[in-house]
Amino acid sequence: MNGAVVHLVDDDEAVRQGLAFLLISAGFTVRAHESAPRLLERVVPGQRGCVITDIRMPGMSGLDLQRELAARRIALPVIVMTGHGDVPLAVRAMKEGAVDFIEKPFTDETLLTAVNEALIRCPRAAGRGAAVQARLASLTPREREVLEALVRGLPNKMIAYDLGISARTVEAHRANLMAKMEAGSLPELVRMALAAGAPEP
Repeated sequence: MNGAVVHLVDDDEAVRQGLAFLLISAGFTVRAHESAPRLLERVVPGQRGCVITDIRMPGMSGLDLQRELAARRIALPVIVMTGHGDVPLAVRAMKEGAVDFIEKPFTDETLLTAVNEALIRCPRAAGRGAAVQARLASLTPREREVLEALVRGLPNKMIAYDLGISARTVEAHRANLMAKMEAGSLPELVRMALAAGAPEP
């Protein structure tokens, strides 16, 4: 996942170990933390990744952790784990910026899907929506058309046909898009566009 780290926060050691094993087996880099303050001590600002946190923990709760990450401008998507009685808390967490909540007991697939979706929302430093919007504003109308076509998954030749231009011209626009959006790859460019509100293909 291009250096992304999944931070797992739960005060139950057995739960931490089990979930960490699942995530590592699925190919993720995992850092397990026994409490929210321990994560805050260890997290590296600017690092790609996400946070999975239990919502009820002694001391600092998952909701408190989410607020502290926001206060410190650490732009990591947060997934909240919740018991049956904690759903209203989880909804509040989502209103305050959490990207998802998963209700216990959950399946392995549910967790892995949530993590993948959270990481898609965090392309490098592109989690800063204002910066991405500023880059989008710098695009020419033709570059925007090419970007929208790329988000739809169209190949260069099809984009060229639809826009009535040559494939070589499409390649030039695509190179300009990558430079202006500061994207390291086409998937990253598409994720940035989606994170900024482009319609899903």
